Amino acid sequence: MHYRDILYSVYNSILRLQFWKWYAEFFPISLIKQADLDPKKNYVFGYHPHGIISVGAWTNFCTEANNISEVFPGVTIHMLMLTANFNLPLYRDFFMAHGLCSVSRQSCENILSKGPGNSILIVVGGAGESLSARPGVYNLILKRRLGFIKLAMNRGADLVPVFSFGENDIWDQVNNESNGRLYKFQKRIQKAAGVTIPLFHGRGLFNYEWGLMPHRRQIVTVVGKPIPVKQNANPTEEEIFELQKQYINGLYEIWNQYKDVYAKNRVNELTLVE
Repeated sequence: MHYRDILYSVYNSILRLQFWKWYAEFFPISLIKQADLDPKKNYVFGYHPHGIISVGAWTNFCTEANNISEVFPGVTIHMLMLTANFNLPLYRDFFMAHGLCSVSRQSCENILSKGPGNSILIVVGGAGESLSARPGVYNLILKRRLGFIKLAMNRGADLVPVFSFGENDIWDQVNNESNGRLYKFQKRIQKAAGVTIPLFHGRGLFNYEWGLMPHRRQIVTVVGKPIPVKQNANPTEEEIFELQKQYINGLYEIWNQYKDVYAKNRVNELTLVE
């Protein structure tokens, strides 16, 4: 057997570990698709909201807990993360074993140029959005995030909005109002280091009041309908904003269809804060 076949077999086995099924059942975490995806195309998935650590994205797209390869046959989805995470031994290997790749421009283009079906998933709100992740709150950082829109246009990859109801519900977070000292301190860290430090807490192993374990609260990830994108190496600002508008409309379509089912505890409607 060729060594690449061996590596693929090992990779496949890791994604299909029974542990990930149990992990998904703990919350539970489920996956809904609004449309089939053509395996002859490439896709740029945008995931919202970030939550504390994007548990729904990890479970649904980096493991076979909910059989993502069967839900979208022929489409290989690589979740992206900060390049700095790949500088840490073992930590790096763990993520690479689950198909994660760097969010750098070069990495994105390499994946999308590998042929039909190769796709990427970007947690659009990034680290900044994690600071507002708390139960019932649905605030997104999206207005100024145009990089993934431009990338999709440059490569001719269809855009797919993804929304996870409950992503923000599994941990509580210390009050950090935007005009407070804590929030300003957290933003300074983000500016200096590129990461944020949300002060979160959940439940304990043997209690429900305090700990770092996530609460057992449902996460439902809805994969929206693909938005057709024509390849355009040099899109105008107007064309970029028009495509972003279509993407936002697709996101709100998901929200309006499922909010009264999976976001009954919401304290606000879906809001684009930045």
